[in-house]
Amino acid sequence: MRIVGGELRGRKLATPKSDAIRPTTDRVRETLFNILAHNYGSGIEDARVLDLFSGTGALGIEALSRGASYALFVDNGIEGRSLTRQNTMDLNLQGCSKIYRRDATRMGPPEKDKPFNLLFADPPYGRGLGEAAILSCVSAGWLADGALIVLEEKIDHQPKYINRCELLEQRQFADTEIGIWRYSP
Repeated sequence: MRIVGGELRGRKLATPKSDAIRPTTDRVRETLFNILAHNYGSGIEDARVLDLFSGTGALGIEALSRGASYALFVDNGIEGRSLTRQNTMDLNLQGCSKIYRRDATRMGPPEKDKPFNLLFADPPYGRGLGEAAILSCVSAGWLADGALIVLEEKIDHQPKYINRCELLEQRQFADTEIGIWRYSP
């Protein structure tokens, strides 16, 4: 796995040793970030990114590489946090990122952080965890008005409705479906 665009393009990422973490492939990440850049141009530049179920941290790191100002990585698993920590350290991103050990479906109120305007959720497939995590962030006040939300799920498992969020588009890649949503309070 490598960073596919931006300042860190071509840099390698540490990958999981187990099947418990399923990183977003380079090809899907490249397509997703092209969609975000071309269809939602201001969605990445200077964005505050919330990367839920971060695993390797690839989505948040890709956003930082492409101009995001800050990323908060959230993962409840030891291996995921370890990989994210290793990748952010290897790429010298400690000053513009933080890692939380937290259940993404129970985010609770944000600390002193400003609201986030780009959220990635790449949960274990088919269990409704992505939708629960997004609703947790919406109800606790983690998101700025107009925030973009990217939910990666198993095909045919994208929710049709998420409270206070508008589905903008969906794309399919093999067994993966990506939904892009916009939050409106």
